[in-house]
Amino acid sequence: MQVQKVDHHELFEQIYNQAPIGIALVAPTGEWRKVNPAFCCMLGFTYEELTKLTYQDITHPDDSPQDVMYNCELFEGKSKEYKYEKRYIHKNGNILWISLHVSLVRSEITDEPLYFICHIVDITDRKMSEQKLLHSEEVFKLITDHAQEIIYIADQEGVCRFCSPSVQGLLGYSPEEVIGQNNDAYFHPQDLERISQMDLTKGNLLNIRVRHKEGDYLWFETTYKVFGDAEHGQQILTIGRDISERKKQKDISAEAERIALIGSWEWDMVKDHITFSDQIFEIFELERTCKPYRISDVFDVMDSEDIASLQKHITGVKQGEPLDFEYKHISSDGREKYLHLRGLITLDEHRQPVQLNGTLQDITERKRIEFKLQESVERYTSLKKYNHDAIISFNMDGNIMNANPVAVKMTGCPVAEMIGTSISRFIGASNLGLILGSNYEMAEKEINAVRHTDGSETEVLATLAPIIINKSNVGFYLIAKDITEQKKLLVAKETAERMNKAKSEFLAMMSHEIRTPMNGVIGMTDLLLDTPGLSGEQKEYIEIIQKSGDSLLAIINDILDFSKIESGKTDLVEDPFDLVEIVTETVQIVKPLAREKKLDVRMCVEDAIPTPVYGDAYRLKQVLTNIIGNAVKFTSEGGVEIKVGVKEQCSNNVQLYFQVKDSGIGIPVERKQQLFEPFYQLENFMTRKPQGTGLGLAISKKLVELMQGEIWIEESDEPGTIFIFTAQFKLINGEESNRLDLQQKKSRTSALRILIAEDNEVNQLVLSRIVEKKGHFVDHVADGVEAIEAVKHNSYDIVFMDVHMPRLNGFEATKVIKNSLHPESCPYIIAVTANALRGDMDKCLKAGMDAYVSKPIKIESIMQALETYYIKYNL
Repeated sequence: MQVQKVDHHELFEQIYNQAPIGIALVAPTGEWRKVNPAFCCMLGFTYEELTKLTYQDITHPDDSPQDVMYNCELFEGKSKEYKYEKRYIHKNGNILWISLHVSLVRSEITDEPLYFICHIVDITDRKMSEQKLLHSEEVFKLITDHAQEIIYIADQEGVCRFCSPSVQGLLGYSPEEVIGQNNDAYFHPQDLERISQMDLTKGNLLNIRVRHKEGDYLWFETTYKVFGDAEHGQQILTIGRDISERKKQKDISAEAERIALIGSWEWDMVKDHITFSDQIFEIFELERTCKPYRISDVFDVMDSEDIASLQKHITGVKQGEPLDFEYKHISSDGREKYLHLRGLITLDEHRQPVQLNGTLQDITERKRIEFKLQESVERYTSLKKYNHDAIISFNMDGNIMNANPVAVKMTGCPVAEMIGTSISRFIGASNLGLILGSNYEMAEKEINAVRHTDGSETEVLATLAPIIINKSNVGFYLIAKDITEQKKLLVAKETAERMNKAKSEFLAMMSHEIRTPMNGVIGMTDLLLDTPGLSGEQKEYIEIIQKSGDSLLAIINDILDFSKIESGKTDLVEDPFDLVEIVTETVQIVKPLAREKKLDVRMCVEDAIPTPVYGDAYRLKQVLTNIIGNAVKFTSEGGVEIKVGVKEQCSNNVQLYFQVKDSGIGIPVERKQQLFEPFYQLENFMTRKPQGTGLGLAISKKLVELMQGEIWIEESDEPGTIFIFTAQFKLINGEESNRLDLQQKKSRTSALRILIAEDNEVNQLVLSRIVEKKGHFVDHVADGVEAIEAVKHNSYDIVFMDVHMPRLNGFEATKVIKNSLHPESCPYIIAVTANALRGDMDKCLKAGMDAYVSKPIKIESIMQALETYYIKYNL
């Protein structure tokens, strides 16, 4: 296929004629050599008309100098081309803005200028738009320069692009300081967070806080508008006015409403639109919505009776009456509120109701006070009316104001006859004089009877109470209690107390008198058994004496323990101890008898039991010994099982259970409840012989109750008996509560110097022998005076101080020793007493003694006292 040769001249001619822009050739002298149709059309000339003109003829006079300058530079070769904007004059005289691209064509041989090639584009429409925009900008600048509000433009990232000069007066910044800065530098952080969650494209009316240059935040009411498109970048126009003062006043008003629990409302009765203040929403628990509320919405949160009553009031309001309505409102959570509704009507020119304005106040607290006042009045009235005592009120002149029915009965005078008369007719003129003379205490003591109109008197216990109104004493109440029967009871009570005191003193005396000789019997028996060279027969006789003494002492201890518990004189101590050790020691006590009877004794203690626990280990051991001892005593074959475990535990306390199960013959059902009664003995079905005093289980029950537990016999189909009791103990808190090592050393080798202050020679001998056999040095004195002198002249480690001694007793001697010696040189004083009845240990410790042992003295108790001394002084 043959390719046709292109005629370039023809091609360029077609482009020249069909081009949408103007193309012209201009001679150096300014004549048009050639112009295309587009250029002729642009200027409104024909080709012939235009070619007869020069380019200066159609150029706006103001732009000619510019043309001359550019042409000269092209001639001089300073530039090859120029592109600039200028104005042509249309044939019809209109101004035509064009964009001109001009270049100079030179001769290739002589380099002489031949002609200019011009490309012309009509930009009149664009220039007109720019001028309009410039005008708009001038108007905008005029507005922004004189606006009282801040006009602010920011991009989508919050960077300020424009700010009006008013920012200087309102916030202290110059526009230059704000432009280019991000909103974060000026807006409150909480408001920035709120704005970030809003759709600003819809436009918003928003109250925000803006930081003043001095650091304070001011409130601005702002309107937002997003303009521009996403392709070229959207911007946000904000106009804000300072409402700080208005906001302050509004906040003050809202706070006042909140404090007073009062809100305002406005009801457009024509449109049925109700506008509420913020407090109304809080009171009614309504949601804040853009939709206006109607009267039906208010009725929705009221019950039917209140709706009917309110509608009746509204009818009255329309007739000119003020709205004043109280009712009870039930909130969504069931709480009762009392509300007070007030309102005033607005009428139009035809006297028709058009608007109702008012307030709603939460008066719940006031109503409660009114109810309490009413309740107080009713209680006061009931108190006077139904009081068992006579009550008479009288004023500061002594004239009776009122009286209750009991006073009428006591005086035989009706209230109507009493009122206005002097109270002296019932209590005596002298007693009234004491009252009016402000000698109230003396008057109460002297008023011991109220006179009857028949002349008789009623013995009373009088009380005077002032009547205070508005901080002023306006009268008195006389409250007279009839004590005729009480005096009889008082006499009986005093008699019973004297008898009880006599019983206590008798028990204390018997304790002392019995324990003192028993101390000699048991102490000397212990010493005899420790004597070498005893024959088998002698040892048997001494052991019989020892067992008899122990039995007698157990009976005495039971009686005294029960007496102390019954009188409420037993207090439990709270010392740390190892529970496993206490249970083990108790089992060891009964092991000899169990081995003798060939019984199997098993013990099971839970690992979960904490160590240590805090409580009275001695009393717990007393209960365990009693119950385990009974189980061994009343079991002929089989065995005894002891279980101990945790019932409940919290951070501060633990409740333990103790179960003792034996395989004996059991206890009849009808006798189980009687076991815990004092002095009740259950016969041994093997021997038919009574055992002990019958106080063991009664004492155990009382002790368990003191330990906040209970004791019972468990029902079981198996042979034997199951005793269960519970007891509560405290736990130590904190990191220092690691397990305490309660294992104490059982023997000490340090020799001590000991003083024994005892007036009874037998007791002195027993105690001396026990101490000396352990390698200690002993001195003796017979009374408190000698004890003081001995301590002054010698250095003793321990003093065994008998409480009852001639000349000066143990309490007084201890006090003198403690006061006269420095604590570091003062000996360890151990009280020795036969009176084991009432709080003896506390009494001894309060007197300054360090420890306590009771008679009859046993080697174990003395060793325990010495062990306590070793532990205290880390010996």
